[in-house]
Amino acid sequence: MVKRLYLFSMILLLIACSTQSPQPTATPLASTTVAATQTIPPSQTSLPTATATFTPLPTATPVPYPMSIIAMRNGDYPGSQITIVKELDRGLNYRRYYSYYLSEGLKIYALLTIPSGEPPEGGWPAIVFNHGYIPPDVYRTTERYIAYVDEIAKSGYVVFRIDYRGHDASEGEPTGAYGDPGYQIDVLNAVASIKQLPDVNPDKIGMWGHSMGGYLTLRAMVISQDVKVGVIWAGVVASYQDLLYNWRRTGSFTPSPSSRGVGWRTRWIEEFGTPEQNPAFWDSVSATSYLNDLSGPLELHHGTADEDVPLDFSIRLAEQARNAGQVADLYIYEGDNHNISANFSIAMERTIKFLDSYLK
Repeated sequence: MVKRLYLFSMILLLIACSTQSPQPTATPLASTTVAATQTIPPSQTSLPTATATFTPLPTATPVPYPMSIIAMRNGDYPGSQITIVKELDRGLNYRRYYSYYLSEGLKIYALLTIPSGEPPEGGWPAIVFNHGYIPPDVYRTTERYIAYVDEIAKSGYVVFRIDYRGHDASEGEPTGAYGDPGYQIDVLNAVASIKQLPDVNPDKIGMWGHSMGGYLTLRAMVISQDVKVGVIWAGVVASYQDLLYNWRRTGSFTPSPSSRGVGWRTRWIEEFGTPEQNPAFWDSVSATSYLNDLSGPLELHHGTADEDVPLDFSIRLAEQARNAGQVADLYIYEGDNHNISANFSIAMERTIKFLDSYLK
């Protein structure tokens, strides 16, 4: 009897051991994993795949180089009201003022002329006047381009001849035109400012530029649609590839302090490579790459004896603009210099006639 009870106890013990459950956490974890892989499609189970759509964003919207035409188009150029500092001696049929406007918070001074008498219906046409290179430390607002401004002002135009930053009393640093956007920003803010002047027709804004001012004029006309017509005398109007390889002044030239040291040529080649290595960059900063977008007709003037800017620059621009379906008249003056001094009267007569045909 005892033996039977012993055997029966042993059997019960074996049965209990054989029916004991596994560790309680094992089954739920295993079953959860199986359920997840069965109910979620394979394309959604991979975490890297789910986040991969966000990684291209930094490269999808690259920030353009500040000197590129696209970057300049994306800028903000509100200008400001023009402040009259004092009235200067009057011209033949116009009044002259020493004035300033704001560009990136900087006071940029300018010579402003306003025709006498009642303005025409809609207001006076206006010309933003971009002077050529003059060492900023010797530049004076009331001493430069007087005859040029006088001829345009006498013809019934408001003329706004700006100084650029760092010139004479203008605030800021004179950073140069070709490797820094500062002067161009001043020009575009000048356009916005002159449009705000009472008695100016904001739809009749033209631009005149000489030498470096011609460079600024051409760029303004592919950046902004506000400039309806442009006249350029002896302009630095070539592509940057041409400026790099085919522009060396043979006349007298005194660099400003900001032009000394490492220039834009060296900096850009080191950073972006040569035009052969990186044509996309060099095209992006060249106004000549955007002539299809030119905001208005052009008239070009150039002397054959110019020692500062090659005549070929104007010839090539005229050809390129015409090929792009634009109006680009070119006058060449045999034996004349960078200022077209020997043919000043006829060149100015042609300039006024051209401006009148589009702005009056």
